[in-house]
Amino acid sequence: MARIAITVGDPAGIGPEIILKSALRLHARLDGGDLSLVIVGCRESYLASAEALGLTDGSSLIDEAQIRSAPPLAFIDAGPASESIETGVVSAAAGEVAYNSIVTAVRLAMAGAVDAICTGPISKDAMNRAGHHYSGHTELLAVLTGVKDSVMMLSHGAMRVSHVSTHTALANVPSRLTPERLRRVVRLTEGALRTLGVPRPRIGVAALNPHAGEGGLFGREDIEISEPTIHALRAEGCDVTGPAPGDTVFVKLRGGQFDAVVAMYHDQGHIPVKLLGFSIDPATGRWSSLSGVNITLGLPIVRTSVDHGTAFDIAGKGIASETSLLEAIEAAIQLTPRPGG
Repeated sequence: MARIAITVGDPAGIGPEIILKSALRLHARLDGGDLSLVIVGCRESYLASAEALGLTDGSSLIDEAQIRSAPPLAFIDAGPASESIETGVVSAAAGEVAYNSIVTAVRLAMAGAVDAICTGPISKDAMNRAGHHYSGHTELLAVLTGVKDSVMMLSHGAMRVSHVSTHTALANVPSRLTPERLRRVVRLTEGALRTLGVPRPRIGVAALNPHAGEGGLFGREDIEISEPTIHALRAEGCDVTGPAPGDTVFVKLRGGQFDAVVAMYHDQGHIPVKLLGFSIDPATGRWSSLSGVNITLGLPIVRTSVDHGTAFDIAGKGIASETSLLEAIEAAIQLTPRPGG
């Protein structure tokens, strides 16, 4: 049985709603004994969300000491509750809850009390207002687990994209591309693909510059850093190709020529995955659901996440889709080490 800790994320966003809906969808598996979920968040605000949305909460409140004998759907209160948490509104109080939830879930995973963690969406603004100055989950998780750096991978079906850099200004991106960092991202991506069932991973590396630098006319990073690093990896037996122009490498990924692509920066990698992952309601022009998972590579624990934000604009309206969270839970189960594996 896989035991997954799920953080509610920012309690003012859609995190409570998508968890409540996911738990209902997973009812048979929870009762069947092959899955156990431990929700981590502010109990008071979570129950208030359930009542406001007219959704049933079937979780049992436990403390951390009870987790190994917990019922299939349990809840650990990582409050504190606060009257200043208002649905759809950014606040320091909500940011504090989000931070406490992540810390608690990581502590459980590091102790082996849960097999993996799956995180709900947070507001970086709210968390920073609460005094926790991190640019996102990925950076906070690296600190909490004692890892020097980690790697973000987005996955939407066969569209898998890892990132050399993520939450940094575009002006800083070239300095983040080093032989050591590129090698680490490629190798971690290769390992993750094997765990996900790809026996012989084929990885494409996106160029940093337009046309891969056009022979140096548009920058030399692809020529002086990426090319020799890729050449060395290929000599070691890694099936990696590039650097390939960013405007075509994702087409090749979609066409099945690669199993994953390594992107150089946040938007380069996020845009193609999310463009395919979002389902748009043609009548309103708004997104109705999102398919995709955020996976953090390089941690001593398994962590997956939804591939969307807090969606404050629709929070509390009962229309948020749980699709991405269900996929993130499934990915966490796939990535969980099996006994003897």
